[in-house]
Amino acid sequence: MKDLKYLAAFSIPLVCFIGVFLKGYWVWATPIFGFVCIPILELIFPVNTANLKPNEADSKLKQKLFDWLLYLNLPIVYGLVIYGLFTVSNTALQSHEFIGLIFSVGIVLGVNGINVAHELGHRQTTNERFLGKALLLPSFYMHFYIEHNFGHHLHAATPEDPATARYNQTVYSFWFTSTLRQYFKAWKIQKKLLKNYEKPFISLKNDMFWYLFLQICYITVVFWLFGTSALAFAILAGIVGFILLESVNYIEHYGLLRLKTKSGRYERVKKIHSWNSNHVIGRIVLYELTRHSDHHYKTTKKYQVLDCHDDSPQMPYGYPTSMVLAMIPPLWFAIMNKRVPQEMIVE
Repeated sequence: MKDLKYLAAFSIPLVCFIGVFLKGYWVWATPIFGFVCIPILELIFPVNTANLKPNEADSKLKQKLFDWLLYLNLPIVYGLVIYGLFTVSNTALQSHEFIGLIFSVGIVLGVNGINVAHELGHRQTTNERFLGKALLLPSFYMHFYIEHNFGHHLHAATPEDPATARYNQTVYSFWFTSTLRQYFKAWKIQKKLLKNYEKPFISLKNDMFWYLFLQICYITVVFWLFGTSALAFAILAGIVGFILLESVNYIEHYGLLRLKTKSGRYERVKKIHSWNSNHVIGRIVLYELTRHSDHHYKTTKKYQVLDCHDDSPQMPYGYPTSMVLAMIPPLWFAIMNKRVPQEMIVE
């Protein structure tokens, strides 16, 4: 029964569905649940640093339940997007309802869309990677697959990595720098990959062209079927989704830097180069994303068997709570700057 704890990850889309169905001020239930209720629950529930024993980990790796819990997010995410589009196009919504729907569906796109896509994007099977890319589509972030897998995991915790926040950088500045740099870096990586496979830049093997084409098709179909208001809703919800991702990126490696060796190259990625949180609520809702050091240490390791390492830097709060704190830069700096190892600080 303990394995069913990850069903709690569906609480956010459930609250979103209720909000869309009831409308009115209920459309704000998802932001309140995600950034008020969940942080409060994180403070109430204990921190759990326990790791699985080898035989327990082997058993969990053999259970398909953990994979199907991820796959189920695809119909849930797309179902809520379509439900939102129908609601916007067929209902006379007030401004606060329209904006609330954008944030509610956008949060689902970030948590149950991009976050799950991140997990599936590291899988070895083509089908799982396809599902991951499909979950990135409504947030217009399909390039994330290329930049994250071939860029971030190579350059994490270095100035070369767009998704590593600098010491004393605000989350608002990071939204712009990370979003823009990741997109252009994805094109650069794609060009390099094509060159390695001896393929021209203008090629059917250029995934970035396919991502651009599919995303344009998506918004075109939305406009054609649902109209202008729905188009605005889809675009803005997608933006909320990837801003939520970038807020997570911000806290994952904030201020942490890999040092250079005598040869001038960066040291290999270690367990000390990602912020971890063992707050159980955040762990469950985000499919163990908060055990981020082990994820970087062993990239292909599935979420249900990720470990906590004593030498990894630990966040004082869970990821959802930390995202809220990051929105108040002076408070964030007061809490986190003293935790960044002095040897890593580069002003």
